[in-house]
Amino acid sequence: MFEHMVLLKFKPDVSIAEQEDAVRRAQNFKGEIPGIVDLSAGINVTEEIEHTQGFTLGIRVTFENQQACREYIQHPLHQNLLQSIGPFVDGIIVIDYPFATS
Repeated sequence: MFEHMVLLKFKPDVSIAEQEDAVRRAQNFKGEIPGIVDLSAGINVTEEIEHTQGFTLGIRVTFENQQACREYIQHPLHQNLLQSIGPFVDGIIVIDYPFATS
């Protein structure tokens, strides 16, 4: 299995509705993009605001393997989301790692 995690920092003028639309569109990847085992996405609601560094949206995608993640990166649905939210993003962190299931 292979985990892909993304944290997004939106520009201050991006509305909650626009952020929620990005979450909804990301959630729609499951069932539409091959190789996705599990996916969650949401707006950060932590009370530990001293640790957020302004990151407001998180996406976690579990893939069958690293190749499925590579193919996801190039998939048109993923590319369309990136292009549509790109102008609103002020920062991004990506973490990928393989893991074994128990």
